[in-house]
Amino acid sequence: MDLTRLRMLAAVAREGSVTAAARSLHYAQPSVSHHLARLEAEVGVPLLERHGRGVRLTAAGRLLAARAEEILGRVGAARDELDALVSLSAGRVRLAAFPSALATLVPDVVARLARDHPGLGVGLVEAEPPEALDALRRGAVDVALVFEHDRSPVDVEGLRAVPVLAEELFLVRAADDAAPTGGCGSAPGAGTVLADLAPLADAAWIAGCERCRADLVGRCERAGFTPRVAFETDDYVAVQSLVAAGVGVSLLPALALRAHRDPRVDVRPLPGAARRVLAVTYGDRPAPGAAAVVEGLVRAAA
Repeated sequence: MDLTRLRMLAAVAREGSVTAAARSLHYAQPSVSHHLARLEAEVGVPLLERHGRGVRLTAAGRLLAARAEEILGRVGAARDELDALVSLSAGRVRLAAFPSALATLVPDVVARLARDHPGLGVGLVEAEPPEALDALRRGAVDVALVFEHDRSPVDVEGLRAVPVLAEELFLVRAADDAAPTGGCGSAPGAGTVLADLAPLADAAWIAGCERCRADLVGRCERAGFTPRVAFETDDYVAVQSLVAAGVGVSLLPALALRAHRDPRVDVRPLPGAARRVLAVTYGDRPAPGAAAVVEGLVRAAA
């Protein structure tokens, strides 16, 4: 049975007449009638019968029309799957991500894609959340990996955001200045001693990006003081070096400490504090390459 003729029969069942079916398919009515007659010859049973000035489907026509919808749906799904396979076998997907994610989550994703889809190229761009989302909206990248705090959410209106990770925040102090505890020098999340900001009201603070600084100020104010920000840098390696030198204290997220951990600093989890990491794509249905990157990020975070 010819797929074009099955599509015409399904259209007659859906639209209610040959004329309406021809209009919806952008065919001339005589052409549709001809194809339906050929379909009847193929199956060997009448599919249409005259009814007044028009036609209606016979019982066999209704049965075949219903099956035609299923068949055409399966063919469409097969085409989508083939397109997805081709897209993952060739082409290039571009990912914008913030530095600590580029040093931790992203390499695993790139390695997995290279193994599973060797024909798919991956381009990486280092960008903070506002710049990454701007690049996504301009079409300069296909996926934006971003983070947000409670006080500085990212604007994902009109975009598709998939949660990747709830990233813990840690108080970072010089190891020599921290009160002796069993948690000093332990890996993020491994210690049992929690951070308390209140005793650090008189300390000098090292702040990060604008959004991170807003989060730092908000958390300190909730602890009863306004922090004295002495230094600002987005470089988490520099932050830890400054802390180790004893010139200030800071808050750093888990990915930054996983990417680089200075043995001269003490880190302690801040109770209930986290920032959300999101993988953002354009539209409700991202291209196969972008979808593969998002899936890989979620798996890497898990």
